[in-house]
Amino acid sequence: MNKKQKKNLIRILIAAVLLIVLYFVHLQRPVMCILYLIPYLIVGYDILKKAGKGIVNRQPLDENLLMAIATIGAFALALFRTGDFTEAVAVMLFYQVGELFQSYAVGRSRRNIGELMDIRPDYANIEDEDGIQRVDPDDVEIGTLILVQPGEKIPIDGVVEEGSASLDTSALTGESVPRSVRPGDEVISGCINMTGVLRIRTTHEFDESTASRILDLVENASSRKSRSENFISRFARIYTPVVVISAVALAVLPPLIRMAALGLGGDWGTWVYRALTFLVVSCPCALVISIPLSFFAGIGGASREGILVKGSNFLEALSQVKTVVMDKTGTLTRGVFQVAGVYPAKAGGSPAQEGEDPFSADELLRLAACAERHSSHPIAHALRSAWGEDPESCSIDAVEEIAGHGIRAKVDGQLVCVGNRKMMTLAGAAVEEAAAVSQAGEAAKETVNEAAGTVIHVAVDGRYAGRIVISDLIKETAPAAIEKMRRAGVSRIVMLTGDGSAAANAVGAQLGITEIFSELLPGDKVSKVEELLRESGAGSRYADPAEDPRRPRLAFVGDGINDAPVLSRADIGIAMGALGSDAAIEAADVVLMDDDPVKIPKAIRISRKCMRIVKENIWFAIGIKVLCLLLCALGIVGMWAAIFADVGVMVLAVLNAMRTLFVKKL
Repeated sequence: MNKKQKKNLIRILIAAVLLIVLYFVHLQRPVMCILYLIPYLIVGYDILKKAGKGIVNRQPLDENLLMAIATIGAFALALFRTGDFTEAVAVMLFYQVGELFQSYAVGRSRRNIGELMDIRPDYANIEDEDGIQRVDPDDVEIGTLILVQPGEKIPIDGVVEEGSASLDTSALTGESVPRSVRPGDEVISGCINMTGVLRIRTTHEFDESTASRILDLVENASSRKSRSENFISRFARIYTPVVVISAVALAVLPPLIRMAALGLGGDWGTWVYRALTFLVVSCPCALVISIPLSFFAGIGGASREGILVKGSNFLEALSQVKTVVMDKTGTLTRGVFQVAGVYPAKAGGSPAQEGEDPFSADELLRLAACAERHSSHPIAHALRSAWGEDPESCSIDAVEEIAGHGIRAKVDGQLVCVGNRKMMTLAGAAVEEAAAVSQAGEAAKETVNEAAGTVIHVAVDGRYAGRIVISDLIKETAPAAIEKMRRAGVSRIVMLTGDGSAAANAVGAQLGITEIFSELLPGDKVSKVEELLRESGAGSRYADPAEDPRRPRLAFVGDGINDAPVLSRADIGIAMGALGSDAAIEAADVVLMDDDPVKIPKAIRISRKCMRIVKENIWFAIGIKVLCLLLCALGIVGMWAAIFADVGVMVLAVLNAMRTLFVKKL
């Protein structure tokens, strides 16, 4: 418990003890009234204070005013009629017990989320002539060399300059598998260094680092309210004055009717007592507390799994998603060029090659990697990575890059041409069909249809040596993600890509996606998403069907860098692999802390569980509230039973709301 909760608990205990003592004291009514006011003011002075402020600020109709009116009225009834002051104090006492429980539940929820998101570093280590100095991360400038020792958090995003280590990224991604880093690797703030000492050159200021941006997202999520929360606000504005008017009518109309129509006594005390009880029961605490708490806990549970939702409005919209539109590169595929297959030419495949032995796959890859040794093109990097050995071991000279064709160079005395078919024509080599398939290195273990990648042809001394397929391989979890989305209730999955139709169709076939739109520019993607939005709102009475709040929602999933316009246009923008992407965090509504597409169906299931609990609490709280109000109006239940019902409903609703924190097995 925090200090405020402990203070409230002490007040409740003191008031309870005084109430028990006074129960056995018997004095005249005015004296007993004064004595009972002592525990009443101890336990309820803050409620009376809030009610007074509400009246002064012209916002009086809230639960504090209802409790003040009900308990003061109960004191008045006891003083002038019943003589039982216990009920008035007990009502305030039980109300404060319920408030304490609610405060503890909300605080526990916040602490859980705080522990899960405890990624803000307290200091950064800087080395100088006096040794290691601890400084405030806010004071560290871009380009500073910082030291991170085992057990410490990385305070600021940067690049490893010296050292290697394993990093615990679980607070960011929800994954327990450590990530290994070495010199040249980018690292992000919030990760915990588990093993070696790292020297990191910072690339961001502290406020712009990943940990700070994530915490800002979570802290500001509560400011974006869902339609359900706005409904509660509108409901309370209408409900409270209706309840007050109903209570006044209950106190006044029945006695007047008895006197005027039946000629009986008014029995004012009975009806005023019922009206006060009616006010006590009417407090909409369960709704006002449990609905925001459900969303808050849902956002916290998602954060624990590495899914950042920017607000409860987006969490609610995510639960209504029926169409998921996905970018290909970086979302369904790894986004990095790799050698997918090496295809040497057949022996004797052309008259010029009669009697010559074919090149082996290893030799073909070696020659291509050496020829591309000095190129910065991603394809050149893929060739060098697949070869795995030092290209500097080759003797290379006379390097010539021919625009639109490829590269020509002398490798170990042989003229090697690497490029497209135009390059082969220039080299005088006839392109032959591949005869064998070989895989090179750990980076390319799957057999990939040539149509799904970029084909690089190789010629040696005018002789066609074979081809190498460079492909962006599908992520291992992508097929499972598509299947789980369908099981989660997503009825339509669409893939958009700027790649050629052959590569796009090949990826779609492997994933079971039938709706594919290829060769799209960023503007074309926006137009296609707008078309899909209109289709999802077909038949709507709205001028723009895409604005229909009841239609199924459309989510777009992209890498967050090139897809920012589409992320902004969709109902829900989900950024993949966005740990270091400013564009993703700015444009997306949901940010996945790693690039695992399986998190997409998990986010949908979390949102639907949250909305299910919200609806349960709304119906449960309103249903019990209406029933208790009816029983109070008929005089079947008294004030003690009323307050038990009110606090009980609130406690049950809060406990139900806390279930949204537990999403591990979804």
